[in-house]
Amino acid sequence: MQKLKPIMFVGTASDVGKSIINTGFCRIFKQDGYTPAPFKSQNMSLNSFATTDGLEIGRAQAVQSEACGIPCSTDMNPVLLKPTSDKSSQVVLNGKPIGNQSAYDYFMGNNKMELLKEAQAAYNRLSEKYNPIVLEGAGSISELNLKHRDITNMRMAKYADAATFLIADIDRGGVFASVYGSIALLTPEEKALIKGIIINKFRGDARLFEDGKKIIEDLCGIPVVGVVPFAKDIYIEEEDSVGLQNKRFQSVDNKINIAVILLNRLSNHTDFNVLEHHENVNLFYTRDPLEIEKADIIILPGSKNTISDLIDIKNNGVAKAIINAYKNNKTVIGICGGYQMMGQTVEDPHQMEGATESMTGLGLLPVKTILTQEKTTRQVQFQFKKHQATCEGYEIHMGISLAENNESALNTFNDGTNDGYYLSDNCWGTYIHGILDNEIVIKDLLSQTKKEITATPFDYKAFKEQQYDLLAQHLREHIDINYVYKAMSFD
Repeated sequence: MQKLKPIMFVGTASDVGKSIINTGFCRIFKQDGYTPAPFKSQNMSLNSFATTDGLEIGRAQAVQSEACGIPCSTDMNPVLLKPTSDKSSQVVLNGKPIGNQSAYDYFMGNNKMELLKEAQAAYNRLSEKYNPIVLEGAGSISELNLKHRDITNMRMAKYADAATFLIADIDRGGVFASVYGSIALLTPEEKALIKGIIINKFRGDARLFEDGKKIIEDLCGIPVVGVVPFAKDIYIEEEDSVGLQNKRFQSVDNKINIAVILLNRLSNHTDFNVLEHHENVNLFYTRDPLEIEKADIIILPGSKNTISDLIDIKNNGVAKAIINAYKNNKTVIGICGGYQMMGQTVEDPHQMEGATESMTGLGLLPVKTILTQEKTTRQVQFQFKKHQATCEGYEIHMGISLAENNESALNTFNDGTNDGYYLSDNCWGTYIHGILDNEIVIKDLLSQTKKEITATPFDYKAFKEQQYDLLAQHLREHIDINYVYKAMSFD
């Protein structure tokens, strides 16, 4: 295949649709016979994924690599920031945590030259293997106070000499000012990299925006290469908990109600994607004690700060509601940080999460957790309960949970070691993310409610492949793909 220049999608702001458009182009290039790979120098997300070699990257790049049809690697996301509080994050470099930093120290320190070199090295390794590299920026390209320390946007576009496209979200308003202002604040050298503008999330008849396109082109001197309608019927996994604002938040009649506890530092909410698509299930997120007690099943999800979130749910009445639900024979399960909370105690002797070194848990499971300095990150295969079928998932956690009875493990790995704790059919915990992507686990979980299940099994992998193709078709219909290819040509 013809060698293409790299392409980069940057934005006028956060949440304008960069990740989704990047994913769509990953699939377009794959469909057209190329061997694309995604790249994002630095990602900030509580939604992460484990690579096959036991390292950690942002979930968005794992999704994009899936759209490319290739395994994910840390070269696709060399720097990952995982917020632990409003002011600090765990810094993950090339898949491994290197410590926590305050936002001030991270963004204001030494221009981040060492991290930039690591990002450039990762990009170089990818570019030797794949064609083209599909880069993604972060936030706005014109944050002047941070720009000289930025390792993700125009600095990286310049290094890669990428054909760069600016994405603006018309749904949030102010599209003319945001596009014009973003470009006006670029240096001439940076502006020369911008090959086109994409107006995203348009609602209504795009023909009504023809004058708007011309105004933007006249103002900026850059063509508008697409006006992409809001695609509410195409499903792509969300990068982070920003997407939770569009989820359901209360129980309904005539379905199995599953309440996911809405933690302040909720992580890996993609654990519940399959259940969200189950015809007999109403999955909703809540911290309302009354809604929790109405649910048939309560799930304590993962958390990036287990002790802090445990303190919060004790103070806001959620913990009491969970315990009451369990006493009323409702099903209560925990995943990762949620599993830790369900135990007797959570200890943090190395102060990995903060100053609180010990906190009593909900007392539902006879396990004690000690948070460790080393992070476990791996993909796993296992048997759930006593079922013989092989299930798949992944682990990302800092801590070990010790049970009073080692014979009460929930899962068995292929090497004979165990995971989680099984108290009863309606009370268990596990460290395995993605456990609820397995049909045998979902069937077992829903059967505890004694409610009728009429839905056929849901093939999530096939569904995702279909959605990537639908997204690619959607972008082909509304973006000038020929122009994009010309911009990526070396001719």
